[in-house]
Amino acid sequence: MCGKNKTSQPRRGSKKSNVAANKSNDSPEALQEAKNHLGDGAAENITERIKMAEKKKKKKSDYVKTVSRKRKAENNEKLAVKEEETTLETVDQFIPTPLSHIPLKILVDIEMELVYTDEEDISFEFSDPEVSTSTQSACRDSKKADAPSAPDGSTLPQIDKQLQMTLQEASACYRQNNYTAAAEQFSTALELCSKGVAVDHPFESFPEDISSIASFIETKLVTCYLKLKKPDDALNHSHRSIILNPAYFRNHLRQAAVFRCLERYSEAARSAMIADYMYWLTGGTEQHISKLIKLYWQAMIEEAITREEAFSVMYTPFAREVKAGKINKIKDVFAKKHPDYKERIYTDPHGVHILPQMARWPSLPPQKCLLTLGFRNKHIGKVLERWSSRKLPIFSDRKAPFCPLTSEETKRYWDNTGKNVMPVIDFIRSTKLTDNRCACSPGIEKLHYASFLGRLGRAEEQSQVINQAMAELATIPYLQDISQQDVKLLQSLMADAMDTLEGRRSDKGRVWNKIQQIGLIEDYLYQVEDNYLKNKRLRIARTQRMRMKRIQDAQQR
Repeated sequence: MCGKNKTSQPRRGSKKSNVAANKSNDSPEALQEAKNHLGDGAAENITERIKMAEKKKKKKSDYVKTVSRKRKAENNEKLAVKEEETTLETVDQFIPTPLSHIPLKILVDIEMELVYTDEEDISFEFSDPEVSTSTQSACRDSKKADAPSAPDGSTLPQIDKQLQMTLQEASACYRQNNYTAAAEQFSTALELCSKGVAVDHPFESFPEDISSIASFIETKLVTCYLKLKKPDDALNHSHRSIILNPAYFRNHLRQAAVFRCLERYSEAARSAMIADYMYWLTGGTEQHISKLIKLYWQAMIEEAITREEAFSVMYTPFAREVKAGKINKIKDVFAKKHPDYKERIYTDPHGVHILPQMARWPSLPPQKCLLTLGFRNKHIGKVLERWSSRKLPIFSDRKAPFCPLTSEETKRYWDNTGKNVMPVIDFIRSTKLTDNRCACSPGIEKLHYASFLGRLGRAEEQSQVINQAMAELATIPYLQDISQQDVKLLQSLMADAMDTLEGRRSDKGRVWNKIQQIGLIEDYLYQVEDNYLKNKRLRIARTQRMRMKRIQDAQQR
């Protein structure tokens, strides 16, 4: 089973996983089938996944400390001085070069090497993510007839014969460029997985084995639909492959390729950024691969910036905490350099930003940057500032906590505000790996957005965004250390997201809607307090004016 009986994805490092199976489209009728595809354990395996992610991060952290301690000691002082001067004096901007600098052909070549890899061979690699590619290649070349052993010495599971025959037929269709037939066969394979037909002895194998197979099939469907030039059909499959196996960097890169085909470049950039980080975290050592991923990430950022007309951007490197006075200087520099985008200038206060040119995961911590955005429309900038001032992210069309809008008002809000703010939020995420407000912030934002789409009656888009949110949430434990409170929130969000896909319960009781309600109440209380203080200041000022007038009248007499 070391040759044909191995999978092309590393096994996700969690002890309890879920099986995903889904059909090739996600029409509103398919919403109730989604939970069956992903399994009931989608929210229950978060704790195990977090533990494994922490082990991977600790192992890599120990390695980094050993390798880079001397280098840091030699360069820290020089780097701090240089970056402090950059922040205070020059406040130099980073504007990526035009996309023509990274031709489309190069991006296609990167996708052929990293996205469509191993597409002509059905192989099930039940290896640990940290096993080198050379070890995997040697195992594939051995072509042993007997069941092989895993890196830890355990016997790898035998793939169910019916599933294996289905996958072989799908692979044959794929090699014949019959991608439609291949997609049908892979969809059949997913249905078999959802019915428990994955391995010969399911009760003797680890859940992550079945999860890895399902994730592998999902990625095959992604490549089929990309070949058919149907990125919309590929989108949910790319999300689900990450939900099933968030530690595998190629799953994130395939998601980036889908976003690129959909011209959603900011989201493609974020997926590429996570892919590069995951490649390092799971033991990737080939600099060539990391450089290709960073180049892809850079190209997506450049394309997002060059196509955007509503705002402009500036990145400022820094070494120490940037205080309010320095931020004001940065805004002044931005206004001089971008006079057309100074109606409202916003500096992201939550977390640091990382540029692909400055990301050096294996050796040194990446260079931190401050992101400044300038808007032509003052209203959009004010909305973004108001949202970012909250403790947790909220995407809301409501002005008061207990005053829901009509469908007409909701649509008007989307046309005037929502569709203009969401691209900004996606762009901010394209260079920000983590958020210091709340670890779950990226997922919460997407779930709020999904609820909004539901109120607009756009069920298919709502399903896609929920799947995207779940992929974000599944990845979070690998990106940063999270508290026990965040773990509980993560589990609740995943469970409610699954319930929403299934159509169980109303949308009002969801965790993210409770967060939104609390945020709106806080806003309302702050507004009442502000109005009270404002009126109090006005009363004091009016009293002072009247007193001064009486004094002046007395003096005149």
